[in-house]
Amino acid sequence: MFTGIITHRGRVASVEGAADRRLWVENTLDDQAIALGASIAHSGVCLTVVEKRPGAHLVEASAETLARTTLGDWTAGTAVNLEASLRLGDELGGHFVFGHVDAVAEIGAIEAVGDSWRLEVGLPADLAPMVAVKGSIAVDGISLTVNEIADDRFALMIVPYTWSHTTLADRHPGDRVNLEVDMLARYVARSLEGR
Repeated sequence: MFTGIITHRGRVASVEGAADRRLWVENTLDDQAIALGASIAHSGVCLTVVEKRPGAHLVEASAETLARTTLGDWTAGTAVNLEASLRLGDELGGHFVFGHVDAVAEIGAIEAVGDSWRLEVGLPADLAPMVAVKGSIAVDGISLTVNEIADDRFALMIVPYTWSHTTLADRHPGDRVNLEVDMLARYVARSLEGR
């Protein structure tokens, strides 16, 4: 479990395999604090550390993960948002993020608004009932607040700190991002569906 507060940026160093993949990710995480078997969110995708060396760790992704996330697009040099899993007693600065990507969506527009940035993202129809204005959503693992919703898209305002400390500053219209809806919204929608 994560909070969606990105603590580090990493970079994919190498990618091996086709149907299943092994990725070495360069990072600035505390090597001593990351154990083998630990969960780390990589741009919103929860992956297990299977090997490590100073300044890098190895993760594996199945065909299912590649098909349901942007991970299949990653190549050497791809920048990723990193967050180590939540520990008891850690501050909950964002919202509960599980690292289970619900959908991949496309960035529709990016525009500067003062010192901040307005980001418009496509909204898959099956997720629409679980996205609300002032509700939380994770975009590439980043806990963000929804500001506007239309039938097929939603908009977010990104403050300068988040813009410069995550991979959002590298994004362009047409880029694909991982989406995870708020877990509470998912259960409420499921409960209402059963009525």
